Amino acid sequence: MNYSLRQLRIFVTVAHARSFSRAGEMIGLSQSAVSHSVKELENQTGVRLLDRTTREVALTEAGQQLAARLERLLDELHITLRDVGRIGQQLSGTVRVAASQTISAHLIPQCIAESNHRFPEIDFVLHDRPQQWVLESIRQGDVDFGIVIDPGPVSDLASEIVLSEPFLLLCREDDPLAALAEVPWQALQGMNLVLQDYASGSRPLIDAALAAQNISAQIVQEIGHPATLFPMVEAGIGISVLPALALPLPQGSHLTVKRFTPAIERKLMLVRRKNRSLSGAAQAIWDVVRIQAQRLTEARIRDPLFNAFDR
Repeated sequence: MNYSLRQLRIFVTVAHARSFSRAGEMIGLSQSAVSHSVKELENQTGVRLLDRTTREVALTEAGQQLAARLERLLDELHITLRDVGRIGQQLSGTVRVAASQTISAHLIPQCIAESNHRFPEIDFVLHDRPQQWVLESIRQGDVDFGIVIDPGPVSDLASEIVLSEPFLLLCREDDPLAALAEVPWQALQGMNLVLQDYASGSRPLIDAALAAQNISAQIVQEIGHPATLFPMVEAGIGISVLPALALPLPQGSHLTVKRFTPAIERKLMLVRRKNRSLSGAAQAIWDVVRIQAQRLTEARIRDPLFNAFDR
């Protein structure tokens, strides 16, 4: 049967009003439109639902049964649709977010604190993993969304850039490069470098920067955790290239960071599955992360290490 929800609602209204004209006034339709709709429903069901007289319409036995059942079903449908709408808008439940280690350590704590303050009914669960794991967990739907370093063109993901930041030179305070206000990339020519391995989303970008500047350097150590860069450099094993988000330097260290010239940046992105809507709670946390990234950008404007860059 090819009947519509609109026809069913019109019929229930007529059953209550016992009049085509009064039913039409109640739902904003003409008497003829109401009568035509009920007639179509009778044709589709194959039974007479109403007995029409000059004064009123009366329900047949089949019409009475249909009206009683439809009223319950339509009420249940209304409640179901209302509850679904509330689920989509509610700001409660668990939101799972994945991010790489540097991002987790230096951006996400502020995001969790802000989320706990603004949305106490939302549980913000962080998955601290390498970038490739983060991307795969988003694709598999294991997390609601992730924060990653620009992975390049990806057709199955939707993204939003929330932060751009420069790569910096990390060296010891007694390194000759530490005396420079800005360090040209060419100064890395032939130097020993300690870099993160390819589990980091930054490593391909650093490789690309070195290649673009025609730098041939010796990669003496490739490490997995960004915090390991600091003791490696302080021990004199090599110098390093690190993103600004890896700051601050460890307290009491004899290390320093310097701006590179030309400035080369990486982009941090919020990423989710394409064509999949976020829940109301996940959208709220997405917005919290975006706002915190904007605040970090604004704070850096006042930092001499960053405000010399042309933006």
